[in-house]
Amino acid sequence: MSSDQNIVLFRSVTVRYGRLTALRDISLEIPCGSSTAILGGNGAGKSTLLRAVLGWQSLAGGEIRIGDAHPRHARPRLSYVPQRHAVDWDFPITVRGVVEQGRYPHVGVFARLGLDDRRMVDGALEELGIADLADRQIRRLSGGQQQRVFLARAVAHGGDIFLLDEPFAGLDLFAAEELGHILREWEEQGRTVLAAVHDLDIARRSFTRGVLLDTTLVASGPIGEVLTAANIDRAYRHGRCVHAEALRGAQAGEPR
Repeated sequence: MSSDQNIVLFRSVTVRYGRLTALRDISLEIPCGSSTAILGGNGAGKSTLLRAVLGWQSLAGGEIRIGDAHPRHARPRLSYVPQRHAVDWDFPITVRGVVEQGRYPHVGVFARLGLDDRRMVDGALEELGIADLADRQIRRLSGGQQQRVFLARAVAHGGDIFLLDEPFAGLDLFAAEELGHILREWEEQGRTVLAAVHDLDIARRSFTRGVLLDTTLVASGPIGEVLTAANIDRAYRHGRCVHAEALRGAQAGEPR
């Protein structure tokens, strides 16, 4: 169901934190209905790129468009999943309570959810396979279940563009494979996914497209064309790339 139409457009985007340039002159296009891994070393600008799309980070130059709209006018289309370490897992809230938060931008934090809102929440719980956990406290969940809760919150929001910040971090192998399967299903359904990812091997298995950053744009396009040895060396020239050697070895063994 993917389309060649571009839904997220970056035009000469530059972001600075004081004197530090986090992103420099980024121009790229994200196709509608695609699944894209945002890649690069520490400090390459992966999370900054997501924050800029969300409109949370002001630009020092350039512009971002969601379709024809500025990000602040497209927020209903944007569903965000934060890094797991940013969540207070001891906060006394149930799975359903977290997923209901996805409706707050539409109804307000203190408003009662209407029938349609409750249906959206129920549908999100069912889609992520956690309806049976709805009344459980989030601190009692496994890492993979916790990640599904926040994916369900993003689904309940009702957007069609999903921004995920390091969604695989802290997951065991089984949970990471489950998450990869969910993201591939979302792409088949025509949802657009942008995810900051540090593990190149996971990116290669779980995403069809990639954007490789080193504050500037190193490469973008189909994941196999982005994750070449030459591009990896360019992007990680300032430090060691986790799993890069294994990825080079896998590429060397591929048929030409």
